[in-house]
Amino acid sequence: MVSYAARLDKFISQELGYKKRQVQLLLARGLVTLDDVICYQGDQLIGQFSKLEVEGRLLRHHTPIYLMLHKPAGIVSATVDDKHTTVLDLLPSKYCGLHIAGRLDLQSTGLLLLTNDGQWSRKITQPDTKLPKHYTVTVGNPITQEQVDGFAEGIYFAFEGLTTAPAQLSITADKSAHVILNQGRYHQIKRMFGHYSNPVLSIHRTQVGHIKLPADLAPGDYRVVSDPLHF
Repeated sequence: MVSYAARLDKFISQELGYKKRQVQLLLARGLVTLDDVICYQGDQLIGQFSKLEVEGRLLRHHTPIYLMLHKPAGIVSATVDDKHTTVLDLLPSKYCGLHIAGRLDLQSTGLLLLTNDGQWSRKITQPDTKLPKHYTVTVGNPITQEQVDGFAEGIYFAFEGLTTAPAQLSITADKSAHVILNQGRYHQIKRMFGHYSNPVLSIHRTQVGHIKLPADLAPGDYRVVSDPLHF
């Protein structure tokens, strides 16, 4: 399945093996419909989820799928893995073609989004969108105001030579906090607390953008995202 827009005439030619002249004749005779509208121009674009019919034959019609999963600990955020159960293993086989929009570490839990819509997943994962992601975090030592201030300013990682984007750290108990990230670098929460020698014991993601993990969604269960295009 292509996840980008392609020219209608080229797509038909490639899918059916027709020459350019044959495709032009089909278009001229009104035998091509795109999303139930007759097309006469071959330079129109066909997207990932466009409905395309040629001579009454359904040539392409993919339905976008948006799921949320309550990821348990010990389940790997991957589509295939030789050693661990993957998040796709928790879903019915009809969802085998989905990909993950924003991974969680092996032992981290909570909200995980899966889709077949590449544009949607890029909006979630690309740093430029600055989509807030919410986490409940427990650590081994008491959380200090110094750590709160450091998260808000951004923390410098010498190995990469970069400073993290500011993050919101709100203390909820002596050793637990609510963290909001607008950036998702590798093991970012663990490394930010590690800067203060404060080991992270658990990470649980509760929200991505406007999508919240429902309180009644049990670990290992999934649900269709009711309003996926609200970003």
